[in-house]
Amino acid sequence: MSNDSNNNGKRTQASPEGRSHALCDVRNIGIIAHIDAGKTTVSERILYYAGKIHKIGEVHDGNATMDWMIQERERGITITSAATTCEWMSRQVNLIDTPGHVDFTVEVERSLRVLDGAVGVFCAVAGVQPQSETVWRQADRYQVPLLAFVNKMDRMGANFQNVVDEIRTKLGAHPVALQLPLGCAETFRGAIDLISLKSVTYLEEDLGARPVVEDVPAELRDEALAAREEMIEQIAEADEAFADIYLAGGEIREDDIHAALRRCVVARKMVPVLCGTALRDKGVQPLLDAVVRYLPSPLDVPPVEGTEIRTGKTVQRPADDNAPLAGLIFKVASDPYLGRLLFVRVYSGVLRKGMNVWNPRTRTRDRVLRLLRMHANTQTDTDAIYSGEIGVLGGIGKFTTGDTVCAENAQIALDAIEFPEPVMSMAIEPRSRADKEKLQAALQTLADEDPTCRIREDEETGQTIVSGMGELHLDILRDRLLREFKVPANTGKPMVSYTETVTGEGEGRETFDREIGGRRQAAIVGLRVSPRARGEGSLVEVKPPRNTIPPEFWTPIEQGIQDAILTGVLARFPMQDVYVRVTDGGIVDPDSATETAFRTAAILAFREAAAKANPELLEPIMAVELVTPPEFTGELMGDLNGRRGQVREMEMRGDMQTIRAAVPLAELFGYATAIRSLSRGRASYSMQPEQFAVVPRAVKEAILNR
Repeated sequence: MSNDSNNNGKRTQASPEGRSHALCDVRNIGIIAHIDAGKTTVSERILYYAGKIHKIGEVHDGNATMDWMIQERERGITITSAATTCEWMSRQVNLIDTPGHVDFTVEVERSLRVLDGAVGVFCAVAGVQPQSETVWRQADRYQVPLLAFVNKMDRMGANFQNVVDEIRTKLGAHPVALQLPLGCAETFRGAIDLISLKSVTYLEEDLGARPVVEDVPAELRDEALAAREEMIEQIAEADEAFADIYLAGGEIREDDIHAALRRCVVARKMVPVLCGTALRDKGVQPLLDAVVRYLPSPLDVPPVEGTEIRTGKTVQRPADDNAPLAGLIFKVASDPYLGRLLFVRVYSGVLRKGMNVWNPRTRTRDRVLRLLRMHANTQTDTDAIYSGEIGVLGGIGKFTTGDTVCAENAQIALDAIEFPEPVMSMAIEPRSRADKEKLQAALQTLADEDPTCRIREDEETGQTIVSGMGELHLDILRDRLLREFKVPANTGKPMVSYTETVTGEGEGRETFDREIGGRRQAAIVGLRVSPRARGEGSLVEVKPPRNTIPPEFWTPIEQGIQDAILTGVLARFPMQDVYVRVTDGGIVDPDSATETAFRTAAILAFREAAAKANPELLEPIMAVELVTPPEFTGELMGDLNGRRGQVREMEMRGDMQTIRAAVPLAELFGYATAIRSLSRGRASYSMQPEQFAVVPRAVKEAILNR
């Protein structure tokens, strides 16, 4: 490969002493996809062909390297993102394998936040599925350049071109096919590389380790030439420099195509699409070639931005070992032997063992006692993690997910990671008083690791409530408590996490005047409550008329309102999408004006106003995609209607019927068992959170009266 295709004219950096690869030769990538598209199988082959492992593990056998948790191996799914490092074409590839199940979407979110590129894996039969769209949007949000790999080409019904078309229509991307499949389903044996115009096939006896490169079969040459011309035209439309070469009419070299594709991918103008079947050991090496050829190095992406602590200004930190240290903690894990592990992406500077680092959130200094490089759940010690690399900090206690690691003399706060709100909860309690403290400590560790695991205590019942992203998420948390932390606990049935909101406007004014602790405490607060657009969140503004409430009481008032929002007015569910503006207030007696009085008056005033503003319950609505043989469509549609579902779209995909519907989460408990029964085990479904909607009156009354 030419220098042009390696670096695309960007700055380069020599490899300093101690660094294994120059920064331009580093690739930080993730594997993202819908559940069961084959992410972990692809990752396993990548590690095998790169020489990182010497035996291929399989998900269905429960011995895949990247699925190391016992819960993952038992269920055959990925639950937590696993990181590793390998080498291909003399490039360092830092790889993160992410989950596909919607309950663990937080793992995808925080991984994409720190990656420079990603590979989207698609099933050649199912195409673009609901969670495919979710992870693709997550990548778009963080401006992550992408490749696409159409997997499972050996399955009956596989259709490469259909998947390419769906990437264009459903994801709004600009896909360009770099390969033409050789065969399909049971006849699939490899692909024609449209850049080199060579056929690449694989031998089963060596697990596809040595691809066989030959001339394109004569009967397919015309089709391959036409597909190559279409690919070149697409690249010319997207890249001006390549268009000049194309229009000049001269010979187009392979290096010219590689260089143009790299520029297009880094600029997110194009998504190269390749194909294969990872389970049958076909097509993974060309994917690895594409990763190092087209996905960006840390030098190709814009410098990370953050807020300078001293000035409050937005500043940039380049990917440079000589720049001030700036890194982001994107994941926290606990190890029974090593303790608390912090996964960090170093954006600039060098993180060295023994150095002092600064946490801008807590404004505290800490010392780096141990640095590690991870390979799934095994690790090796290292003395330094350089800019553009991903590693692990050990022995530091005050950092958590989303915190910045920086130098004390060059303080910066990088943008934190946003996480979705939990939609389901369950009550949990220790089986004996002796286990109470162990349970609380274990729950705190789980919440520390997983930002979508929330722990709270119900004020009325005194029960501990654990909230998560779904039934499977809560089941995994319960299982980990018993197996990892050895804490037996009793749990209630999972419940939907309803929320409250207001649909109208209301005003409240409260005079709080009471003797507490032998002292009179009095204050007056008036406010107005109104709705915000769904999904905007809540906003509190404390801006009373001048001279009515002294500024030193504004913060207690805001804190009181925020606390009131968390407890709601209908059934003690937290409220969302409300706008609160403090309109007036005052001091009853200068000697009795206290923070407690203003805070309490604000809470009571909010409850009065919210009760007048037509409060309603909101429930999470799930986007459900159901795939079934056509003969079971009627029964499954009837079942959806009985679950308050609204069917939005139906289409035939091959010989299977696809039904897309919106269904309240509360009606989906036990749905997997129901569709297995109705379809004799032949239907499958997937779902993802879509929105919150007002609960129907009959359901609302049942919830309030239970």
